Amino acid sequence: MFPAKRSIPRLSTSASLVTAFVLAWCGSVAAAGGVNTGYFGGIAIMGYDSVSYFTEARAVKGSPDFSHEFLGETWHFASAENRDTFAAEPVSYAPQFGGYCAGEVHDTGIGIGVTINIDPEAWRIIDGKLYLFYRKSGAEWFGQNSDEKVAKADANWPTVAARLAAQ
Repeated sequence: MFPAKRSIPRLSTSASLVTAFVLAWCGSVAAAGGVNTGYFGGIAIMGYDSVSYFTEARAVKGSPDFSHEFLGETWHFASAENRDTFAAEPVSYAPQFGGYCAGEVHDTGIGIGVTINIDPEAWRIIDGKLYLFYRKSGAEWFGQNSDEKVAKADANWPTVAARLAAQ
């Protein structure tokens, strides 16, 4: 006897459009360069203050009044103090992997060698380094067995960074 045929679900027109938009969005983010500036706006990590993740343990939107240039991009901060802290040691406060998604539950992001945009509210500090994610569930997932996931993303980043630099 032959096994029963399994039907393959079809995507609705709206689901197809959403999928096409997400794929186009991810490609545009990848073309942006070595630092994630988001799909709109052109400010590093979508204008969020990278120092605030460390000092306030939360995501805080920065202001153009407190900006700093680093890695060829403009970064915004919530205060002059945070801007100056960043300027003194940018590598200590800049997110890993240019601010792109470090990895996700569904195997996306730098963990598999692709650039995906982030939700600045989805973040985690591991071993004193800031990691950003596409969604909060990704940050939670990445925090479990993080040594293994960080190592995988670290191994993929040079190839991804070279690809970004070539665009």
